Parts: sequence; structure tokens; C-alpha cells
Amino acid sequence: MIVIIKGRATSEQITQMLEALSIYIKMAVDVDREVLAGGGELHADCELVLLDDGSSQSNVWGADWYPTNQTVGFESIINIRPSANNRSMEIQDVEIRQKVEKIVRDYLEGVQFQWE
Repeated sequence: MIVIIKGRATSEQITQMLEALSIYIKMAVDVDREVLAGGGELHADCELVLLDDGSSQSNVWGADWYPTNQTVGFESIINIRPSANNRSMEIQDVEIRQKVEKIVRDYLEGVQFQWE
């Protein structure tokens, strides 16, 4: 299940986003609107949910959340954007990485959840 998060996540939302992959959450983060979509098997699926919600693709970046050790990953196929000077799966622009990490941590860090 892909969930749109526009503020602090609930335990139920974290659990729902973990349904697809169990140990981590793939997500897309809109650094302009400060919203994320997480869950599902592909970053691209999360990206589509954000685009349908009004995001502009130029502001959407792929990331992962590892809840057990509270870390953020910055690698995704959707991050390969030669037009934005990002020729890697990893977010290369330090400012964008910092924005993605801040949004993810503000919304997900420390939220208690239950494994199902």
C-alpha cells in the first residue's frame, strides 16, 4: 500500500508502508511541497502517486527508509536525471539530499510501529 504523508506519520501508516518489503520502505519525496509517498515495490509507483497528488516531477526524488536503524537511503532509478545534472541513481546534489533527509526524518524518525 502506498501512503501519502504530509506531516508526522502514525504507527499505522508506517506499518502499512512496510507491507510490501517488510524491512524498508521505498518512497518518493517532493522537496518543494514537503510531502512523501511511501510503500509499494517501486519508487516509480510512489512517484506516480505524488504526481497524481499535484507534485511536479522535477521536485520528486527517490529514497528509502530503514526503520529499524532509522537511516535514509538515497538511491533510486527515478533519480537518474541528466537534465538535472544527476547522472546516478544516488541523489548527488547535497542540498536536495539534505531536503529529502530532513523531510523523511521529520515525518518518520522515532515513530513506533509493529511488525505484522
